[in-house]
Amino acid sequence: MGSPSRSPEKLAAESRMTEPRIFAIAPSFIVKNVPAALGFYRDRLGFEVTFEGPPEGVFLGIVERGAAMIMLKAVGVDPLPNGTRHPWARWDAYIGVSDPDALAAEFLSRNLEFSEPLKDTDDGLRGFELKDVDGYVLFFGRPRS
Repeated sequence: MGSPSRSPEKLAAESRMTEPRIFAIAPSFIVKNVPAALGFYRDRLGFEVTFEGPPEGVFLGIVERGAAMIMLKAVGVDPLPNGTRHPWARWDAYIGVSDPDALAAEFLSRNLEFSEPLKDTDDGLRGFELKDVDGYVLFFGRPRS
């Protein structure tokens, strides 16, 4: 005796339950100077440097804070942040945070300047923007509740 047939809807639901979960993405920024970029992310933004190398001429670095990771690479060309190509599409990375107000206060205590202050945006977010040493625009925020 055969097993009962499963509907297409049930098969689709079973497929979704076993789908691999994607848990992170890391932008890769071309920078002028990897040690300078690493210093900014570590000292100003509180990221941890998790890779810097190779020892004989650093051209790649990785920084992490929580689930956020950014790869930094020097390849002999100038950085090209999104805002230099189109002012309306200026974000190079959206970094989701649970409490943008607390993070903004932390960054302000380190005398960081925001390129856009902490606010509720027109597109349903709460957060702020700042530029790194190479001009990449980072938005730190979350959807408004």
